[in-house]
Amino acid sequence: MNDIRPARPADLTVIQRIELAAGELFRDVGMPDIADHPVPSTEALAEFLRPGRSWVFVDDADTPIAFVLVMLVDRLAHIEQVSVLPSYAHRGIGRRLIDHVDAWAAGQGLGALTLTTFRGVPWNGPYYERIGFVTLDPGERGPELVRLMAEEAEHGLDPAQRIAMRRDSRVRR
Repeated sequence: MNDIRPARPADLTVIQRIELAAGELFRDVGMPDIADHPVPSTEALAEFLRPGRSWVFVDDADTPIAFVLVMLVDRLAHIEQVSVLPSYAHRGIGRRLIDHVDAWAAGQGLGALTLTTFRGVPWNGPYYERIGFVTLDPGERGPELVRLMAEEAEHGLDPAQRIAMRRDSRVRR
């Protein structure tokens, strides 16, 4: 259980199941609306496959147990989603996926990672701070990140609970 590989078309329904299971954790922090939010369609997930911006962490049987999806936002690697099956949580899998994206981004000449997340959910804002992300003030956000956060608000995510974060690449080129 230690391999990261590019996601494949056959992984898309497994990625949906991982996202659904990980989303259930939001019920425990009083956010059932987030848990009930529909998972992305396989078509939407396939959009990350085409440019090679999705990876899975697999078990010994090559079955995905976690995934990360990356977009390009303001010429930086933006982590659109990272999720780990709850039964595999607290083993450093999410961090390994993020570090993998960091190495990929450095190889692409992208100097930092960004993401948007919930400010107070323990496995969101506080977790990302522990692994080196810093919260961006509104004036530090690029125009594409500003638009992305506006779209999140249009889809029902409370802007007061959301933050944008950045981590400069830790990979030396």
